[in-house]
Amino acid sequence: MERYASAAELVAVRRPERPVVCSRPHAAARAARWFIDNFKGDVAYAYKANSSVFLIGALYGAGIRHFDVASLPEIEDAATIPGAELHFMHPVKSRESIRRAYHEHGVRSFSLDTEDELRKIVEETSGPSGPARDLVLFVRVAVPAINSRIPLERKFGASGQKAARVLVETRRVAADLGITFHVGSQTMTPDAYVNALAEVQSLIGKAGVVVDRVDVGGGFPSIYPGMQPAPLKHFLGAIEEGVDKLPVREDVRLMCEPGRALVAEAESLIVRVEARRGNDLFINDGGYGVLFDAAHLGWTYPARLIGREPAGDALVPYELWGPTCDSIDHMKGPFPLPGCIREGDYLEIGNVGAYGRAIAGDFNGYGKYEEAILDDEPMMTLYGETAAPEALLG
Repeated sequence: MERYASAAELVAVRRPERPVVCSRPHAAARAARWFIDNFKGDVAYAYKANSSVFLIGALYGAGIRHFDVASLPEIEDAATIPGAELHFMHPVKSRESIRRAYHEHGVRSFSLDTEDELRKIVEETSGPSGPARDLVLFVRVAVPAINSRIPLERKFGASGQKAARVLVETRRVAADLGITFHVGSQTMTPDAYVNALAEVQSLIGKAGVVVDRVDVGGGFPSIYPGMQPAPLKHFLGAIEEGVDKLPVREDVRLMCEPGRALVAEAESLIVRVEARRGNDLFINDGGYGVLFDAAHLGWTYPARLIGREPAGDALVPYELWGPTCDSIDHMKGPFPLPGCIREGDYLEIGNVGAYGRAIAGDFNGYGKYEEAILDDEPMMTLYGETAAPEALLG
């Protein structure tokens, strides 16, 4: 893996034919250290956000030892990490994946949101001497999505009397009973956690059970153009205050599952302009690749011209088109860039480290990337020296 001081240096040396995924492991490490220093519990990285060995290594080096995994392939990959504690937090799992996670990979922590899923876990983790007695089971409850850019509450999560019943049944078989929720991805304000923890408080009261662990899930935001979230300290403060009100044991163990907040800043993408038509730029990656969120969720990433000076041109609002034949391969943006952009220019598109690489496919024969490591700062940051002071502290 070659290393460069910046994207501009990379372009000057390589003039790449393919798009380049550029990793900034130092950015991932910095974000991880911030969460470890400020969250009063276990920080479990959401593996699905980005499983690049460079970023996983950076997170591990910064102190991350817990990992939120959602499938058997993720478990098999993460199980190679020395001293890793894996949490199988997908609420619907195949029997084979439960059995192999427990018996082959030492996973003891599982989530569920129905009595049927609880039954599967109990049956598949049992051995010759009977049911497992070391299960850490998190019941996922439904909470409202408030100010999240990608709501996640419709698919999973028990509520009301059903949730209370699942909590009671899970308590009977769990060595440790946990409760968990997800407020949605890229949640912009901490009131989502305030409301979620109020719902948890009500459910624990209805169920009348002793809760050993509370997992506040993911949803912690990153920064993008037009998306300046509330200070991260405010999120953690709201969580701490909400947990203090819960009817749980005094030594309750907390966990969070940041994904985007740890790795979004840690990768950028270098693309080449293949054609310009007015203010439409045709580039060599797009919505079937790393820029999925830009095409399908309307995400706007920071973008800049690299490789030549724009000579002071005013910025123009461009739309981007990916390389495939499909007309939904379109990133509307707008992406403000110099008015002088032409065929053969290179652009750096920043803060794509969360879910970009993970979702990219090879439709139409595209999806092949070069890789490099960059030593400079991310284009936008919540953690670095260029971050606004209020981004973290308020």
